[in-house]
Amino acid sequence: MGTNTKLGTQGPASLILIRLLVGGVFITEGLQKLLFPGILGASRFAELGFPVPRTTATAVGVIEVVAGGAVLVGLATRLAAVFLLLIALGAIITTKIPILLGHGIWVFPVQDNVSRYGVWGFFHEWRGDIAMLLGSLYLLIAID
Repeated sequence: MGTNTKLGTQGPASLILIRLLVGGVFITEGLQKLLFPGILGASRFAELGFPVPRTTATAVGVIEVVAGGAVLVGLATRLAAVFLLLIALGAIITTKIPILLGHGIWVFPVQDNVSRYGVWGFFHEWRGDIAMLLGSLYLLIAID
């Protein structure tokens, strides 16, 4: 294993690809929550049933940008990966599990704009979330 950043993170050189993927996706998604609250931020969180949607969307957006940036540059990667793992898991539970079940769970309703529900609808819709969840998990366990 070699050092792959100026900050001394240990791991294979190919780790930069996972950093680019996870960090890049979370940074851009977080920025969009903050820049477009009517589409992807507070309004979307209210539509999904989140309590205090403005605060929740802002907090998630900021965490995505900060933790995504930390992953990208190799600063406190494990800690950042924990936060990103929780966000990905939260997205799966609140938006994808209702698709799997075909009905809402707790305060989170099933989405109306999904083409199909059940197992195959779930697998189709969760592809980005599972990629971020597994990428974050990899960063959590692969960093020396």
